[in-house]
Amino acid sequence: MINVGARTLSLDDFSNIVLKDRKIEINPLTLEKMEANFRFLTHFSDQKLIYGINTGFGPMAQYKVSQENVLQLQYNLIRSHCSGSGNYLSPALAKALMVARLNSIAQAYSGVHTDVAVVLRSLINNNITPCIFEHGGVGASGDLVQLAHLALVLIGEGEVLVDGKPRPTAEVFKEYSITPLSIHIREGLAILNGTSAMTGIGLLNIIYAKKLLQYSVLLSAMTNEVVEAYDDHFSYELNIVKKHKGQNEVAAMLRDVLKDSRLIRSRSEHLYNPENIKHDVFEDKVQEYYSLRCVTQVLGPIYDTIAHAERVLTDELNSVNDNPVIDHESHNIFHGGNFHGDYVSLEMDKLKTAITKLSMLAERQLNYLLNNKLNEKFPPFVNLGVLGFNFGMQGMQFTATSTVAENQTLSFPMYVHSIPNNNDNQDIVSMGCNAAVMTKKVIDNTFEVLSIQMVTVLQAIDYANYASRLSPVTHRIYASIRALFPKFVEDKPRYRELEHVKKYFLENDPEMLYAHNVEKVAAQ
Repeated sequence: MINVGARTLSLDDFSNIVLKDRKIEINPLTLEKMEANFRFLTHFSDQKLIYGINTGFGPMAQYKVSQENVLQLQYNLIRSHCSGSGNYLSPALAKALMVARLNSIAQAYSGVHTDVAVVLRSLINNNITPCIFEHGGVGASGDLVQLAHLALVLIGEGEVLVDGKPRPTAEVFKEYSITPLSIHIREGLAILNGTSAMTGIGLLNIIYAKKLLQYSVLLSAMTNEVVEAYDDHFSYELNIVKKHKGQNEVAAMLRDVLKDSRLIRSRSEHLYNPENIKHDVFEDKVQEYYSLRCVTQVLGPIYDTIAHAERVLTDELNSVNDNPVIDHESHNIFHGGNFHGDYVSLEMDKLKTAITKLSMLAERQLNYLLNNKLNEKFPPFVNLGVLGFNFGMQGMQFTATSTVAENQTLSFPMYVHSIPNNNDNQDIVSMGCNAAVMTKKVIDNTFEVLSIQMVTVLQAIDYANYASRLSPVTHRIYASIRALFPKFVEDKPRYRELEHVKKYFLENDPEMLYAHNVEKVAAQ
């Protein structure tokens, strides 16, 4: 059981709730603080003009709302902003959104009744997720449209997903004995005004980006093995003189993976041999192509980008991100823009650019193995059949190339793509939810590219009969994937088998558990 409100939630906490179905409880002291915050707002707002309680919203805030209509005002806000379109967010993304919204409200600065937290807890623990659309919010006054669809479900309306199927909320609430939320004072505005959609999606993006990085390191290691590369490009001595943390982390990961490999060669034993100096032309490449030799320099910045994004989005997860901020301890209400999503938007743009570069590295390593004129070791397209009659990996390369090209186009930043709206009240916006959704697409695409790369590497291993000479780590992943996608010679449709490889990547942590950590690298 993970106690929300008792402490700062980490990315691991978030992952355990969203992806591993750990149940949550709300800290009793948190509920007490929320109740005190709610009572303060109720008292403070009496006989005062308070934005979003007895006024309209946004550019309509200059219009006072009569006392008899203040509760209906919140319902009007929720229902009017349920205007999303496009695909539904997946259940995992919708659950992530709810966890992010609950944790923000649990900070007790939103002025809401504790019923909001209670209903959210019931939905999260029962894996009931609101039907929320991808398209809607501009990420400035929060993720208004996406969070409106959440609020609609909390008040017992709209539709929810249960076991992947949409059903009327009222029907499901009755089945699970969940009491819908009743508006008490400002619950509509407090639920809508926040960055929880972009934050929830963004945190899941980071979880999967970390997994992609680890698999990319693993595939880079295996590619270096099958071409019998030299070991100095990932050595401690070469990388430590470059002071970037990510580069040295990636180098340490490669050393962990390739330890005890019988395919990686020592430059000292081969090229430094005095016999070699007698030759005018060397059969072996003196240096590998950049996609093999510069792995630490390419993946290092990606490591650092993911790490920074994790820090920023974890801060956002544990922040108060609605407006106004109800501060019962200082007995005041503060108006501003904590709902603005620039922090998340910028990190998502950086992350999708980084993951696009990761997919580009995978495509270049893939191309190296498929092009016999480059590797001078394997048949064209690592074709294990009859050249000219069979086609090997030729068809799959088209998919990888096309998908990487899509990633490159999707990498155009949303952060600088502000379009004013809302009668120019929202005159500069973050487009944070768009950025997070597009980053998810880039990440999904990259899992597909790495699946094709993995199959290619395994075909190369089998062509060269290298399985027994792999490192213990790479041999484990070789055996695991071969159980899903056996060695092939004859041509037949392979798309279902590729789906199995992608599913394996998504659902399993990399076989190697990197033994090193930051302290170890720093101490070396």
